[in-house]
Amino acid sequence: MSTVYNLKREVEKPVRLTGGHRLCAGCGAGVVVAGVLRALDKEDRAVVTNATSCLQVSTFMYPYTAYMDSYIHSAFENSAATCAGVEAAYNAMKRRGKVEGNVKFITFAGDGGTYDIGFQALSGAMERGHDMVYVCYDNEAYMNTGIQRSSSTPRFARTTTSPLGSVQPGKRQDKKDLTEIMVAHHIPYVAQTAPLGNFRDLHLKSHQAIYTEGPCFLNVLAPCPRGWDYPMAKLAEITQLAVDTCVWPLFEVQEGVWRLTYTPKKKLPVEDFLRPQGRFRHMFQKGNEWMIEEAQRFVDDKWEKLLERTGA
Repeated sequence: MSTVYNLKREVEKPVRLTGGHRLCAGCGAGVVVAGVLRALDKEDRAVVTNATSCLQVSTFMYPYTAYMDSYIHSAFENSAATCAGVEAAYNAMKRRGKVEGNVKFITFAGDGGTYDIGFQALSGAMERGHDMVYVCYDNEAYMNTGIQRSSSTPRFARTTTSPLGSVQPGKRQDKKDLTEIMVAHHIPYVAQTAPLGNFRDLHLKSHQAIYTEGPCFLNVLAPCPRGWDYPMAKLAEITQLAVDTCVWPLFEVQEGVWRLTYTPKKKLPVEDFLRPQGRFRHMFQKGNEWMIEEAQRFVDDKWEKLLERTGA
């Protein structure tokens, strides 16, 4: 990953996701998308494909769109296939001299359309080697349709389909490690990032993915104040806690080489991330201390394995 980053230069670039969309105040998805698109060089064009999601219904309602680049709304399950098809068509037209200029192909989808419903199309597009970037904005549930659990939802989280009660303490299963699954596809570039601080990590990884030839994948944490149940003004705080507790570590894998891109000055206990969110409130009730211990054990185990892989 390049270390060149000029914040002033980046914020002066033309906006590619306009204001006035219908995303909730404090929504992480809009911040992620705007940040990724800002990594495009000014002279380049993009084709954006977007799975049905919170993002889609809020940024595109025919005939209006919040995107300054070409935009295609795909079904929930096939955004990766759509992007791959457009990329293949572009290459065919370019060989025949029918199109000019540099066009980049970017897919945005939530965790429901990525970890679950769209995984087959994603895996196929990556395996076939299309020159495209797939961006998952991970808000850890099906937020658009009622906050149902997905395979990205963390263990013990409360959702409408993993309710709290005497039978179960929220979701029973651990979060799927999709980033690691994508590394197993042996694609040129995979990274995990988040919209925090001055956006340097998000920008550099987005630029690296967009301008690396071949299929690339970005998994980006996108906190949801509605589904996670925290005040909307605390987006930056919640994101920073996810990173500093190592619940969401920042790293990249380039041509099979793992590299840690952020190490907390002080690794915080996982409860610091859990406590501000209503979806985990039950974990702090008397008698549920074991849930926090299990959550900490899971995070610590994943973190130690990541340190070993990256040699950090």
